[in-house]
Order: sequence, then structure tokens, then C-alpha cells
Amino acid sequence: MYGSNVMTAELSISKSLYLSLKRLFDIVVSLIGIIVLSPVFLFTIIAIRLESKGNAIFTQDRIGLDGKLFKFYKFRSMIPDADKVLFEMLEKDPAVREEYQINKKLVNDPRITKVGKFIRKTSIDELPQLFNVLKGDMSLIGNRPYLPREIKDMGIFYEDIVKSKPGLTGLWQVSGRSNTTFKTRLKMESKYSKDMCFKTDVMIFFKTFIVVLKGL
Repeated sequence: MYGSNVMTAELSISKSLYLSLKRLFDIVVSLIGIIVLSPVFLFTIIAIRLESKGNAIFTQDRIGLDGKLFKFYKFRSMIPDADKVLFEMLEKDPAVREEYQINKKLVNDPRITKVGKFIRKTSIDELPQLFNVLKGDMSLIGNRPYLPREIKDMGIFYEDIVKSKPGLTGLWQVSGRSNTTFKTRLKMESKYSKDMCFKTDVMIFFKTFIVVLKGL
């Protein structure tokens, strides 16, 4: 019994140290990223505003650590009122509805703008999430920040996934995200939350650069 308690305490200290170092890394890297990439932020905002009306920064409620909602930031890559258009498409087109139910995304999404296609391909649309990371709502490495309406579809994986902060990048993003179904993604991210460690985070961090470069 005593040995078991000692082992539990050691694991707790190890996990606490890992999370503290992870948070320190998040703060330092996100702050450097915001400063260095500020010209990219500026040019992207101008490009979005020149192409279409509406805010350049898209905000939305997403699910964070322990299921708490937070305001999620992203460069707008779609037309204004994109969610409204999506619901109309799902209602009118059975094929679109089936594709979205399986993958929670559309391969040829007509709502994406020309600028949006470019910033998605280069992952520039994700950069405002550096502010989410700096605030502590997200981490650099973690699971996808899910929508509240997706909770029912997450099923048994929900409880595991919300045990960790959502991330700017993660296991799903570096594992061929375009070729994975929603269920496969849930399995990956549930596993990450259960087994997350420094070694896995380092692998994902560096693999993210390879994925982004391949997309250029």
C-alpha cells in the first residue's frame, strides 16, 4: 500500500512538472510568434478585408479544458454568415449532409474565399490562436478545439479529450488530417489526452513544420 502511494505521488509530481514546463513553453513561443509574425498578421487582415466585408478575425465558442467554453480566434477564411449557409446546405443536399456527418467538414467547401484557400493551405488562418495560447485557453500542442454542437457526436471520447487543453497543432493535424474521418480523429485525440508527454509533444511540434512546408 505504501509503495503504491509513493508511486502515485511521484507520477503526480512528474505530471505537474510536465504541465508547468508545457505552459512555460506555450507562453514563450506564442509571445515570440506574435511579435515575429506581426507583419503576416497585418497583410492577412488587409487581404481579407479587401476581398470581402466583415471582420478579418473570426471568433467562436469552442470547448476547452474540462469542457469549459472559450472564445476561439482564427483568420476568417469563409464568407460572412458561413454557419448559416452551412445549415442551409445540409438541409437541402443529402450528399453534403452525409459527407459532413462522416467528416465534420466538406472537401470542396463553397463557403471558402480565394484568400481563405491560400491561408488555409499555408495554415496562416490558425495564427490568431497564438493569442489563445498566450491567454491559456489553448496550448501549442493539444487536441482540436471542438464545437459545442459536436459534443453529442464525440460520444465516449468526450471525457478523455477534455482532460487536456486544445492545441494550435496536434496529433490529428500531423497524421494526414484530410484523409481521416471524424471517428478516427476522436480516437487519436482521446489517446493523446491519455498518454500526453514531453516526447510526444516534441515530435508533434517538429512534425508540424514538415506538414506546413509540404502544403506550400
